[in-house]
Amino acid sequence: MKNKHIWLFYISFLGIHFSNQAQGENKIISNDTIIIKSDSLNKKTYKLRFGFDPIKTVLSQTDDNYNGIEIVGDLSLFENLFLAIELGTEDKTKQSEKINFTTTGSYIKLGADYNMYKNWKGMNNQIYIGFRFSNSIHKQRVNSFYLRNSDFLWGNELITSGTGIGLRENLNASWIEFITGIKVQVLKNIYMGFSVRFNRLLSDKKPLNFDNLYIPGFNKKTDENIFGAGFNYTISYSIPIKFNKSK
Repeated sequence: MKNKHIWLFYISFLGIHFSNQAQGENKIISNDTIIIKSDSLNKKTYKLRFGFDPIKTVLSQTDDNYNGIEIVGDLSLFENLFLAIELGTEDKTKQSEKINFTTTGSYIKLGADYNMYKNWKGMNNQIYIGFRFSNSIHKQRVNSFYLRNSDFLWGNELITSGTGIGLRENLNASWIEFITGIKVQVLKNIYMGFSVRFNRLLSDKKPLNFDNLYIPGFNKKTDENIFGAGFNYTISYSIPIKFNKSK
């Protein structure tokens, strides 16, 4: 009987020992888990998104009078505020009423977008408004123009050489754009977008004996009119970037 009590004592002691050891391990695991969660709370996630305008790429392949590309990007500063940048080049030949000309140049647009769409959990779509400060550096070549002929029987004369024909270099323009658009997540981290732009020209350097009838990034410019409009499509890819919060 005594031996039986001794064995019961040993078994009870070992049971209590291993139970306490297991509880200690659980506390360690629990503490580790809290530390991990605490670390995750100290990280802030930004989203860098970059892409291009597919319409300009398609036109470059299908239109003999156009060659261009536009690269776009944005970075989320806060939940609904994004810094934005757009870079592009264009080479466009155009026939106006009396002049055939070619404009070649590049442009940059910097600004911000504000998302007004309230997403459901897990969604990252945007309906936004924004603005851009824009600048272009370009050159224009007059290929030909019609000169009015006082002789009614002959009409206007087509000029393809001589005074007025040739290249005008070192041109530039600056303008501001007001934007409204959408971006929709179609696959994981992949977005498609569309925006409409209303432009207001701030300044432009005009070529000698000619005018800026087309400005890269601004699009068509008419005589004595400082306003314009445009649109773009985008396909972009989003990359999350995590930083430790400052303590």
